[in-house]
Amino acid sequence: MTLHLPDCTGRLRPYQPRTEPLALTPGAPFTSRTVFSAAHVVADPFADAGPDTPAAVDWDATLAFRRHLWSHGLGVAEAMDTAQRGMGLDWAGAAELIRRSAAEAKAVGGRIACGVGTDQITGGSLAAIRAAYEEQLAVVEEAGAQAVLMASRALAATAGGPEDYLEVYGHLLRQAAGPVILHWLGPMFDPALRGYWGSDDLDRATETFLEVIAAHPDKVDGVKISLLDAQREIDLRRRLPRGVRCYTGDDFHYPGLIAGDEQGFSHALLGIFDPLGPLTAEAVRVLDTGDTEGFRDLLDPTVELSHHLFQAPTRFYKTGVVLLAWLAGHQTHFTMVGGLQSARSLPHLTRAYELADRLGLFPDPKLAEERMKNLLSLYGVAP
Repeated sequence: MTLHLPDCTGRLRPYQPRTEPLALTPGAPFTSRTVFSAAHVVADPFADAGPDTPAAVDWDATLAFRRHLWSHGLGVAEAMDTAQRGMGLDWAGAAELIRRSAAEAKAVGGRIACGVGTDQITGGSLAAIRAAYEEQLAVVEEAGAQAVLMASRALAATAGGPEDYLEVYGHLLRQAAGPVILHWLGPMFDPALRGYWGSDDLDRATETFLEVIAAHPDKVDGVKISLLDAQREIDLRRRLPRGVRCYTGDDFHYPGLIAGDEQGFSHALLGIFDPLGPLTAEAVRVLDTGDTEGFRDLLDPTVELSHHLFQAPTRFYKTGVVLLAWLAGHQTHFTMVGGLQSARSLPHLTRAYELADRLGLFPDPKLAEERMKNLLSLYGVAP
């Protein structure tokens, strides 16, 4: 069957979906890289919830998707921005998500790291920000998960300079029960984080970031860099203390950063690995054999899809992620927490479908085709 997909000009063009998916099956654990997928949450489509009410989550479908990722060998980065924290999922919902996912990870032997932030407050003193971080850190550690210290909107708004970041992060790292992952999320993902680490100058901000790590290297498992600047990540990676990992958060340049160079490589903690989970796992296992070219052959073609999903305004990339989960059969509907299924245009969504279909990402291409046809009809596109 031929679908007629609208392009960015509103014109319909024919597209012939593929009929066979990639043959991707679970395999051995990874040996050369640590790879986390930042997983999305599945909204409850029948809940009487709106944009200004607490998120209603379909817990069965949400946890089933995490089991899917674990079955392919990926770790799950839980309660991150992919899960719509700060865009529909409040701290109470995130805490419940952390507890449920950590228990599920323990049951199936999956690796999990969970976001620790300050989203239960909107501002306040440095003491209030420290207390908010401490509350969330306690929840994650009590659940038995590794902590990811996320960037704080409240700290970005309150901090007077680099010294405040050094004080807050130093306090938290001294308290942490085990090594954490530090997360530097750029303003393209969240405009409220502009000037993080005390400066709009990224070179100066980097020095503060590295100073935090150098003061507590035993408490930092790694750093997640989400600045969409490959060379800056490489330069920072080469300056990390021995034993501190770099987890790329660059959804534009991840194949080359993970493959690495003669001076090192990045591990990964990425939102794009939500829809790419099985293909990513296949590529990393090829890399485990030392076949960098084979790894790139598998992963390089996915970058066009990632560029599309993460195009500006980047913070709405989650809409495309959830669309692809629905088309792939991981959930029964295309609704999102906070109604964010409306955050991208129909041409954007149809292009995401086309790129994913070309990659063979849909386990049942016919199901994806039928669901895409239904979506088109809702927008008034005739069969």
